[in-house]
Amino acid sequence: MNAPTTLAESVARQREALANLLREPLALAAEACSRVWPNRAGLNAALLHALTTLPACKYLYALDTHAVQLSDNISRHGLIETDYGRDRSDRPYMKEAVPSQGFLLSEAYISLRAKRPSLTAIQIVRGDDGQVLGFVGADFDLRDLPITAKLYEEPTYWRQIKGDPAIRGAVFQQTRSESALDRNVDTVLGVLSELMEDHGVFHGKLHFSSSRATIWLVDDPYRYRLLDIDALTDPDTCLIYPHVPYPANAVVPREQIRPVLDNLRALRFMDETFYLRAGSLNIFNGMVGLTFSCDGSHYLPWDEFLSKGYDFWASGKAIG
Repeated sequence: MNAPTTLAESVARQREALANLLREPLALAAEACSRVWPNRAGLNAALLHALTTLPACKYLYALDTHAVQLSDNISRHGLIETDYGRDRSDRPYMKEAVPSQGFLLSEAYISLRAKRPSLTAIQIVRGDDGQVLGFVGADFDLRDLPITAKLYEEPTYWRQIKGDPAIRGAVFQQTRSESALDRNVDTVLGVLSELMEDHGVFHGKLHFSSSRATIWLVDDPYRYRLLDIDALTDPDTCLIYPHVPYPANAVVPREQIRPVLDNLRALRFMDETFYLRAGSLNIFNGMVGLTFSCDGSHYLPWDEFLSKGYDFWASGKAIG
């Protein structure tokens, strides 16, 4: 089976795996409930047994065809009687059409009580004559579900994201204001390239307009560091970060870091109306991030970024 290539495909693959885990236990639960329908005590007993086959389930319950609850809420901690008679017809999972095979795994939603991402599996309950008697519902907190898919990998193709319409609409009414970083850009680029080449910085982002940078280090990847303009214009800043060999698994060659940073500088000064506000480079996924004055953002591979000449960006067509 081919690996999913988009976030949507990864979500779909994970949902399919979860549905396959839940179909049979819920079908058996519905069959047991049909034999005692609509007796409250009988439904409670059948669902208590069914819960033992659904270790990740938070609540089990039975509903009539109008989505009114005929059982108590069945939980790991026992019966919750207050939900008997509850009308669930307005809940997201009851507004989705149950497929003909009788099983539905709802889209994720935010639960009413815990305010957490949740989903519900619905199974139709049928009588001996095939008539629909109601439904069995099983609620799941997403944090309790088994994750069967491997970690989603961010794609490395060029992506463009539109920004704030208010900023885009007023872009021709603004001009670039020279920042402290602009005035010291050669020193700043020298410091950042040194940190990325020899001092373990694997992700660096330059905020040209606000004269600062944020960096992440391989030896402490869970915390970012903020470098203000004083730190960025002082080469001694490099002394406080130990020397680290350039990572062998980096996608970006060490000698290409400075060319990428130089291209960021070119985009910063290319036009007084359309110009770069912030740019980033991650040496592990090889992606360059760009945010322009129109608030549009681009994410593209480092080598593709370097292959685009000045004229490509200066035309303004790619930016907007």
